[in-house]
Amino acid sequence: MKVYGLIGYPLGHSFSVNYFAEKFAKENITDSKYLNFPIETIEQLPLLLDTNPALRGLNVTIPYKEKVIKFLDNLDDTAERIGAVNTIKIEKDNGKRILTGFNTDAPGFLNSLKPYLTPEITSAIILGTGGASKAISYALKSAGFSITKVSRQKEKADAGYKDIDAKMIENHHLIVNCSPIGTFPNVDVCPDIPYNFLTPEHLVFDLVYNPELTLFMKKAMEKGAKVLNGYQMLINQAEESWKIWNLESR
Repeated sequence: MKVYGLIGYPLGHSFSVNYFAEKFAKENITDSKYLNFPIETIEQLPLLLDTNPALRGLNVTIPYKEKVIKFLDNLDDTAERIGAVNTIKIEKDNGKRILTGFNTDAPGFLNSLKPYLTPEITSAIILGTGGASKAISYALKSAGFSITKVSRQKEKADAGYKDIDAKMIENHHLIVNCSPIGTFPNVDVCPDIPYNFLTPEHLVFDLVYNPELTLFMKKAMEKGAKVLNGYQMLINQAEESWKIWNLESR
């Protein structure tokens, strides 16, 4: 039995186990299973690997997409440029375990966004500066977008939340929440932005997918903005991960 799974902490919000269970059943994949591995610190990763020798691949979520890199043997070019990993391929070479990091968040996000883009959407505000934010920034820059990164720690970004004003929102028709704010069970909170400046020309993308309709999205909808959650991105990146895990080593 091949084992795949998700590391992060906490993992109660994640749909990944259910998604892969349904995928395996639908595609009659009987030699694989996908499990949650909630680890309280990334330093627990080596023990997890030692005690689960059947592991062939891992997805990585908050808060370890950057921290996990120091435990990896290799990074593919995209993950190295982004500086964050959400997929690990686990292989053996003469009995030695080899861990290679990839980032499927970037293509997963871009492929879920493209159907909803309009000609006037050429710049984006990105909320958050963690591993997910790095992948989304990379994806948008590769697609020709100009971006402004916003963080509660202003020194880590282009602006702080208090710097978001009518002009900034007017000049950025895409707003992407890359922070975990609003994720189940904390569904009554949302990023602190001036929603009253949003218009029907704006597209608001929340990487959070649980709940399906976040408070961030609800407030944007009240102003007529179009909204998307992160579920299609989850599917896209999961399928990309599956391809990576099942490609033969070069």
